Amino acid sequence: MSAVKRIIPLLDRVLVQRVKAETKTATGILLPEKAVEKLNEGVVVSVGPGNVTKEGKTIPIGLAEGDRVLLPSYGGSPINLVSLKDKEYLLYRAEEILAKLE
Repeated sequence: MSAVKRIIPLLDRVLVQRVKAETKTATGILLPEKAVEKLNEGVVVSVGPGNVTKEGKTIPIGLAEGDRVLLPSYGGSPINLVSLKDKEYLLYRAEEILAKLE
């Protein structure tokens, strides 16, 4: 089982993998790392069950695994594990995610 599959978000949390920007142009020119900015786009990896009301009912989250989402410029908790060295994973509250992309 991969390390990412062992991360199960609680309540209204969503685990997102940030999409990396292209380091090569359409014509094949390599861009330096400093010239490439971070994209505000990510892919949902895992979703928590949702918030629980005072009455004990669960309010489900409107996202599912595999959804492409628009992320805020700031926020989210970075997930740093040794086995996830090349990929950037962030944990957000569902209400922090700006939009679902189609």
